[in-house]
Order: sequence, then C-alpha cells, then structure tokens
Amino acid sequence: MNEAIMKKQHAPILAVGNAIVDIIALTDDDFLQKEGMNKGGMQLLEDAADAARLYERIGPATEISGGSAANTVVGIVSCGGQAGFIGKLGHDDVGAIFAKDITAAGVEYVPCYDPEERTGNCIILVTPDAQRTMNTHLGATRHLLPEDIDPERVAAADWVYLEGYSYDAPSGPACFSHVADLIKGTDTRLAFSLSDAWCVERHHDELLAFIDDHIDLLFGNQIEIEALTGLKGEAMLDAVAGMASEVAVTFGEEGSVVVSGTERIRVDAKKGISVVDTTGAGDLFAAGYLHARQLGGSLEDAAMNGTAAAAEIISHVGARPEQPLSSLVPFRGR
Repeated sequence: MNEAIMKKQHAPILAVGNAIVDIIALTDDDFLQKEGMNKGGMQLLEDAADAARLYERIGPATEISGGSAANTVVGIVSCGGQAGFIGKLGHDDVGAIFAKDITAAGVEYVPCYDPEERTGNCIILVTPDAQRTMNTHLGATRHLLPEDIDPERVAAADWVYLEGYSYDAPSGPACFSHVADLIKGTDTRLAFSLSDAWCVERHHDELLAFIDDHIDLLFGNQIEIEALTGLKGEAMLDAVAGMASEVAVTFGEEGSVVVSGTERIRVDAKKGISVVDTTGAGDLFAAGYLHARQLGGSLEDAAMNGTAAAAEIISHVGARPEQPLSSLVPFRGR
C-alpha cells in the first residue's frame, strides 16, 4: 500500500501500553503504612487473589478505564488530535467497558484478547496530599506479544509512544524491540515515558540502553529522571541531555524543563489549581506535549500544552479529562 494512503487511514500518534481499569479510592498514610506500600509508587500484584483481597480492604471506590498510555491517547484526542492504541484485554465485562470507553473517546482501537486471563486493573489509593499510590494486577495486558502489534499501524504513525510500565510484562522487552525494529529507517519517531521510579530501578540498565539506542523523546518526572541518571539538579539535566533528542522533565508544582542538546526551556506550572488527585498528571502532560509536536509546535509550545492538560487532570479524581482539552491548550496548530 502507498505510504501516504496508509498514513491517512491510521492515527498519526500510536501508543502501545497496558489496557487497565483504574479503581480509585481515597485513603490515608496510615493505611499505606499498614499495607507496606511505598507512597507515590507502583507495585505489581502478580496474583489476582491479592488484588481481590486489597479491593475488599479499601473504602468506596470509583472505577474508570485507565492505563498510562491509554490515558495519554485519550488526552491527545481531547486536545483535538488523532491517536490510536494497542493493548490486550480479557474476554470479560471489564474488558468490554475498557474497549467501549476508549473508542467512545475517539481513539482508534482494535481489541486483542487473551482467552486465559481477565482484564488488568490498578487499585489507586489517593492520600489527602493528592499523591497516588498504585497497585497493579496486569492480567491479560501482561501477555501482549510482538505479533499483537500491527506493523501497518506502526508504519502509518508519525509518533509511536511507549510506557515504562509495559516493560514489566514478560514480553515487554520483546515488544519494545519489535516496535524499534519496525520503525528503523523510517520517519516515525519514538517517544517513551519512564512511568515510575521503581520500574526504572527494576530495569535500569536495559532501559538506559534502549533509550540511548532508540528514543527520540523521553518523558519523566523528577524522581524518575533521578533514578535513571543517579543525579540531581542541574547535573541530572546535563546527564539526560545526551540520552534523547528531547527530554521533558516535570517537577510538579515547580513546572517543567525541556532539554534538547544545550537548549533548556522552563515552563511554570499553572497557578491557582486546587489539586485533588495527581493520577494521570504525567500521562496528560505527555498528551498535550505530543499533540503540539505532531502539529509542528515548538518545544515551548509542547511544554505549554502539556502543562495545560496536566492542570485539568489534577483538578478532579481520575485520569481522563472532564472537559475538552482543546479549549484549554494554548497551541492548536499554525
């Protein structure tokens, strides 16, 4: 098929990641300590029974379709863009809800299924300081295989976006390598979100090599980038500058810094935002950023859009926008 025709038939931004349903509950530091959880981090629950037992111990919860990369592509569509997603579900009611939600949001999604596993879920515990602590049972999504990744959709994309959480899956490294091989020698650019500092620590050397070899655009918050580089402050930014063509580092209420070679662009966080839940802040920053870059925006345009999208998401519970981001992001194309 002619490449120009193929690109028109598929979304210009394609994410590969975990198909997860978020279960969000309010809690306190005492509960986290009693459960032995690292506040602000993510732990994997290998056994579905462990996830079920934790679910029984939490308070009232809200169930919302989630997954880091899935949140990002929903955000891109909300910004006014086009995006697709690849992720694996179980043949169950929860999986049907996930597929319905993401397609209803306007994302190009063709489900693939694991017949043996249930759809993954993530129990997100939000403390009064708006920090989120995640407990993830990957379920079917951990069985995403390289052959589940459609080469035609990858070839049609301007950007392919990977999430660090996916690297924890047994075939995660193989899926990453497969995507990198598919775009080798093409104009498609590869973006990657570190996702979680503990994920970085678990796979540090492998992820560092993959970033050095393949990544054009790297996303991470301060803690994740510190885990990757082993450094802090300006030394951290110096170190990360050589890892990818551009690196977007978020610092919470202190804003963000985009590093590209010797260039550093600093953008302040939105002021006057009542922070309710930081779940999805990084996902939506990436959404606004990628949308602007795909439209030809500058690094500053991208960081400004990411900041606006993240500000919306932290103002309410859940990692999906409650109002159209297209009315909030400052850069909408030239």
